Amino acid sequence: MSPYILCTLLASIGLGTTITVTSSHWLLAWMGLEIGTLAMVPLMARSHQPRAVEAAVKYFIAQATAAATLLLAAATNAWFTGEWDICQASNPVSAALAVASLAFKLGMAPLHLWLPEVLQGLDLPTGWVLSTWQKIAPFVLLTQLQASCSTPVVIALGVTSILVGGWGGLNQTQLRKVIAYSSIAHLGWMVLVVQFSPNLSLFALMIYIVLTSSLFLALTLNAVTDMNSLAISWYKAPGLTAVTPLILLSLGGLPPLTGFGPKWMILLELSRQGLLAVATLVAISSLLSLYFYLRVSYNAALTMPPNSLPSTSPPRFQTQQKSFPLALSTIMSLGLLPLMPALTVLLLQ
Repeated sequence: MSPYILCTLLASIGLGTTITVTSSHWLLAWMGLEIGTLAMVPLMARSHQPRAVEAAVKYFIAQATAAATLLLAAATNAWFTGEWDICQASNPVSAALAVASLAFKLGMAPLHLWLPEVLQGLDLPTGWVLSTWQKIAPFVLLTQLQASCSTPVVIALGVTSILVGGWGGLNQTQLRKVIAYSSIAHLGWMVLVVQFSPNLSLFALMIYIVLTSSLFLALTLNAVTDMNSLAISWYKAPGLTAVTPLILLSLGGLPPLTGFGPKWMILLELSRQGLLAVATLVAISSLLSLYFYLRVSYNAALTMPPNSLPSTSPPRFQTQQKSFPLALSTIMSLGLLPLMPALTVLLLQ
């Protein structure tokens, strides 16, 4: 793909997200989502491989369906209340349709079936954009709708996503599908507190973007997409292979790593709201996600390829990729927990 076309598509994705995040009118928000979708489709199909084209078509159909449902929700709310403001979605039918369409766009359970298949057909850089940047605009709209949402419905959506994300990732051998189910589970954690503390949900989204970016950059540098390929990463980048399990455990939410902070604050918020049963259930359900993170960590750090002679190991080549973004995101993924009190004061107040 031409660099000019690539820059145009990436700028369009950024423009669409900016329009959606900064707008308070349903039509402008919908237009921003559509700009991002239309720019993302050719970016997905740029390799012209059958799997990539199939993923692009699936993504377009899913996003078009969700966008049409969102426009129907906005029109329904305008019909009954005369309001096009996002924060004034007081009609229960339109609010339910809007939440369902945004959950579909985000890939949350039970509307998640398109996400693992689409992510599996993409290359790692495009999958990174889909897993991180494309989550921002729909999630910001969801936080603006938090006053109109039904609390039991939102809690059920979050718990279902955590359970499906945990169970779905247990039996996977493809790393992109593991990341897809990890995304579903993390979105469930964010949605649980979106009505009680929208700022905390956005903070958890930012931490998730940092952790997922670090993992995608590590996989891209090692050029691995499945479990078996991780076994030879020791030969390619020993230092990076030693750090990768820590990134995965941070995604799992183990202390003293960065990923523990948002999950702990979400559990505290649920406890303050009197939802002790929900907090206990999601804390136990996080063990499912932790299990498949440990599987990936084991394949990356504790296994060796079945080579009989050392001479059969691949030679180490000097990589031409920029390692500074990986170094920065890895440091943030592993060492931000001591700064959580300061970050909480800055971002959640």
